[in-house]
Amino acid sequence: MAIRINLDIELARNKMSLTELSARVGVSMTNLSLLKTGKVKAIRFSTLEAICRELNCQPGDLMVYEPK
Repeated sequence: MAIRINLDIELARNKMSLTELSARVGVSMTNLSLLKTGKVKAIRFSTLEAICRELNCQPGDLMVYEPK
């Protein structure tokens, strides 16, 4: 896929674990892990908004387009 997910980078910047983010945004660890590894096909805007709110970032900080 040409979209790379930088969730791990934003978590590190905020010194937050995936477990803590899961509790804060109300998304399961499984779904966040799938997102982190880029194995998802879609994300709800409400989920993206919650992640950005908790990590104090923009959607573009989490996702990068890399053409092949």
